[in-house]
Amino acid sequence: MGPTASGKTDLAIEIASRIPCDVISVDSALIYRGMDIGTAKPTADELSKAPHGLIDILDPSESYSAADFRADAIALMDKAVANGRTPLLVGGTMLYFKALLEGLSPLPQADAQVRAQIEHEAQTLGWGVLHDQLKEIDPVAGQRIHPNDPQRLSRALEVFRITGKTLTELTQQKAPPLPYQVHQFALMSDDRHTLHQRIETRFMKMLDAGFEQEVRALKQRGDLNLDLPSMRSVGYRQMWQYLDGELSHEEMVYRGVVATRQLAKRQITWLRGWQDLVVLEPGARENIDKIVQVIG
Repeated sequence: MGPTASGKTDLAIEIASRIPCDVISVDSALIYRGMDIGTAKPTADELSKAPHGLIDILDPSESYSAADFRADAIALMDKAVANGRTPLLVGGTMLYFKALLEGLSPLPQADAQVRAQIEHEAQTLGWGVLHDQLKEIDPVAGQRIHPNDPQRLSRALEVFRITGKTLTELTQQKAPPLPYQVHQFALMSDDRHTLHQRIETRFMKMLDAGFEQEVRALKQRGDLNLDLPSMRSVGYRQMWQYLDGELSHEEMVYRGVVATRQLAKRQITWLRGWQDLVVLEPGARENIDKIVQVIG
């Protein structure tokens, strides 16, 4: 694990050269085809050295949940173990790691018809009335979800209308824990300045590598927009807004770098409270030896 631009891919490739393992990506942006430069996707050369599972598995128009990730990752882990290899999970999407390790509540898939009905009621009656409904059926969720948060409010009502059970009730149920012994490592340093420099340098390299052309090609497809999870990925939203004329080039670069730094900060916040974590200094030569020693 580790924040963006901390060197996770390089270390994973090094581990794969020392230990028979199958690398599995834990990244909510690398799953999308055609999004290579802005996601810092491993290069063809890097993937030839250490093939990664769960990369390039979806079109950017599609959605992918933490539950989807858990199911796919466990299937690949089972396959690796059956072949006598060690699953090596690498990435920075902390929600995916949490879902994998702890399991997920058995929430239903989205129902477009139910969601459309809720949206219609909101336009007719107002979100305040729907929030009152939620408080009546699920006081805990009603207290937690703000009346001005239509996305979460809609989801809570949708869950109840589909299942007849409240969001609070369902989220107290968890899937079985992961049936493996897990060693957890994080590339994380107290030197925030160096990380910020790495983030800015990498963003500039993405621009040099053709990031603008990549987003332009995605935009020209005509079936993508900024409401999709894929296009909300860090950097893509800012570049899209630049291509729409909403931002100058200078503003796009600034906001892209700031958004990436904010992502790194969120990732570090997750990791600060993570249990049973071996923290490694990014770039330290002894990292590989520490990992091999722990794994045995």
